[in-house]
Amino acid sequence: MAAVAKDHSLSTPLLSSDQPQPQPHVIVTVQDGPDLPQPETDPGPLFQSGDENRRNPYAFIGAHDEFEVPGSSTIDPFRNHTPNVEGFYECLKILICLPIALLRLVLFGLSLTVGYLITRLALCGWKDRHNPMPKWRCLLMWVTRFCGRAILFSFGYKALNFISFFMPQFLNSPSYHWIKRKGKPAPREIAPIVVSNHVSYIDPIFFFYEIFPTIVSADTHDSMPFVGTIIRAMQVIYVDRFSKPSRKHAVNEIKRKASCNRFPRVLLFPEGTTSNGRVLLSFQIGAFIPGYPVQPVAVRYPYVHFDQSWGNITLAMLMFRMFTQFHNFMEVEYLPLVYPNENRKENAVHFSQRTGRAIASALNVAQTAHSYGDFMLLAKAAESKQENPSLYMVELGWVQSSLHLSVVEALEFLEIFLSMNPDPSGLVEFRDFLRALRLKPCGLSEKMFDFIDVQKMGKITFKQFLLGSANILKQPLFWRACDVSFGECAISGNDHILKQELQDAVSLSIPSLNTEEIHGLFSLFDVDNDDRVSRDDFISCLRRHPLLIALFAPKLLHRGSSIADQNLVEEVL
Repeated sequence: MAAVAKDHSLSTPLLSSDQPQPQPHVIVTVQDGPDLPQPETDPGPLFQSGDENRRNPYAFIGAHDEFEVPGSSTIDPFRNHTPNVEGFYECLKILICLPIALLRLVLFGLSLTVGYLITRLALCGWKDRHNPMPKWRCLLMWVTRFCGRAILFSFGYKALNFISFFMPQFLNSPSYHWIKRKGKPAPREIAPIVVSNHVSYIDPIFFFYEIFPTIVSADTHDSMPFVGTIIRAMQVIYVDRFSKPSRKHAVNEIKRKASCNRFPRVLLFPEGTTSNGRVLLSFQIGAFIPGYPVQPVAVRYPYVHFDQSWGNITLAMLMFRMFTQFHNFMEVEYLPLVYPNENRKENAVHFSQRTGRAIASALNVAQTAHSYGDFMLLAKAAESKQENPSLYMVELGWVQSSLHLSVVEALEFLEIFLSMNPDPSGLVEFRDFLRALRLKPCGLSEKMFDFIDVQKMGKITFKQFLLGSANILKQPLFWRACDVSFGECAISGNDHILKQELQDAVSLSIPSLNTEEIHGLFSLFDVDNDDRVSRDDFISCLRRHPLLIALFAPKLLHRGSSIADQNLVEEVL
């Protein structure tokens, strides 16, 4: 889109009727096929100049200077509220529970070892992993499932005796009171897909025992000791969340296994990561694309002194704290099924939103636009020793859906922003902005900073920098502008730009660059450090620093009509 409109309705015009329109505007028409008819007349210049260029350095590619920057949320959905041992009661309790913790650790190690060996036996000689696991192997996995329940017991989730294990009707008896269960799993034939919120590593252990599902998991889990072997027995569907082909393959596997009753249920945690349980993260839509009925499950961990969520706390510390509690509580609520609407064609996004609302309502929490990407932003900020890493979360679920920005791109923008040396409040000043982009104070650089500084504070936040950069990067004319800019700069005809050629090109935007300044700017474009800027270098630099496309606006506008592309732009007067 040419801009991020405040009203996301597709029926809302980009320009309201009450706005003056003295200038011609540009309508972008993208044509897929090469055989479409060509216009008979020259449509005019590709990049338009006008009054807006005097204040908006990106108007020439269609970017508006009033892009939407929603208010920053104060919620940190990944914060564990008891990461450290504090208070006399907790210290005393840990001291008392240390002997118990040793016994629990032994039980945990023994259960994990037995479960691992039995799983290896169940997988031994099984080559046809594409089809459902044979019944005798599934029966053998019951031993591992019991070991999973013993692991829960070792973590203080008391409550299973042998009667309740072999007689499920006793699961709601007092002997099961420390894992409180409400409702029950729907028959697999009715609801082949189960989705749950994700709070702790305890969640998948419980579901492994309870329903022995096929799970969707990150491909990195396959190499984890013990765990990788056990989830392979669950006929896990691996996915690389950063690979589009991998995600597509995972959706196809979900659909294939959900459609066959010989496979177990398919379990997904659509949040994609753990939260602290006080909010529900935005859902990934992979579970909802196949269009099968879904059973939502709400998981809670009530506590007074110890937060069991797996947030900003190490796994070792979380396990130690669990081992040193008298007991831990868990509540699992199986909710009514959510069906895809049959009376109209419903897309996966709406289906996921309805399911998310059902879980959020059961948990009595709000669903935010935070996603797994926000956790990665948080982790990267923490790794760089930022004083308050939570300032760098941007509710990336909304950003991804609105601007189609990937997590990898968001992380690259964060890396650039952190190089600007933000202050403890997460704000960057004009001089640090210039330093990171190898620019000097001038009229154009002030306009570039002002474009990002939507609140006109003289400082910018990461959210403003991210959305402003993404707003430029996702303009339909951006990549065309990059390509044409390279051609206009590489005048020697050698398909690369020399330092003098770059200086000549940007001198129209920033005059009087000294030797040191042009060297700094050239080094930013010379990605492979070979003293010349190839087309790949040039495009790669502008992809990472889309704000720099403004440097070439005068060059493009000066050559206006010679770079018109009849297949891309149609000017309407």
